[in-house]
Amino acid sequence: MSAAGEIKGMTPPDIRSRKGQTPLVCLTAYTTPVARLLDRHCDIVLVGDSVGMVLHGLSSTLGVTLDMMIMHGQAVRRGLEHALMVVDLPFGSYEESPEHAFGNAARVMGETGCSAVKIEGGETISETIRFLTARGVPVMAHVGLTPQAVNTFGGYRVQGRGADAERIRRDARAVTEAGAFSLVLEKIPEQLARQITADIDIPTIGIGASPACDGQILVSHDMLGLFTSFRPKFVKRYAELGEQAEAAIAAYATDVRNRHFPAVEHLYVNAFKAGDFT
Repeated sequence: MSAAGEIKGMTPPDIRSRKGQTPLVCLTAYTTPVARLLDRHCDIVLVGDSVGMVLHGLSSTLGVTLDMMIMHGQAVRRGLEHALMVVDLPFGSYEESPEHAFGNAARVMGETGCSAVKIEGGETISETIRFLTARGVPVMAHVGLTPQAVNTFGGYRVQGRGADAERIRRDARAVTEAGAFSLVLEKIPEQLARQITADIDIPTIGIGASPACDGQILVSHDMLGLFTSFRPKFVKRYAELGEQAEAAIAAYATDVRNRHFPAVEHLYVNAFKAGDFT
């Protein structure tokens, strides 16, 4: 590709500089074809540990392994030229110590070619974020509802209501001061998300948060109507591809059973007589 036609990929500093600017567009991807579809439209593509529920049928993200994240990260990397690629560090891969987190983050970056990792948690994980960023690992932080802590929270419940709002504020400040370049705010009251966005100097990316956030993220399969096991309130369906796919599959099955497929136009034949394929 010539220099004139080269597509410049987004970097963590590019994302950080978007604070208060045009909202960041973020979606998840786990495969090369989906990554290619997202690349021209998104600023950030997240290889989320939601892959465990969306593609592997797990009941939560807790069973996702580092090897799974690396495999899907490699697939997504092949489909991206423009968007910043971020990979989730899965449950159990970073909590033990900053050194343990660095080893796993370095492996993910080295084997997938991603530009950053995402870590869930606030104050309790801030020293790990500081350790990673000081050693060349850009970190996207994630506070509020952190799905890896679903058992602690007793379910996928809204966080930060009432007096609990101060905990979320402290978490947001802690990860900002530790050096995160952006912050996901998940499933917290709108006013709280708005206040945090105004209070910290890195971009906030909302999911069930506020339109005042510096960007928004959704799970692509939720947004496209491909994942239908449940539908969070914060998801807007932009398509119903699951229903369309099922209808197409049913039509194919009917054609096969009635010998309507394959038809002549689908076959490699030199000549045929009228009635041969009826």
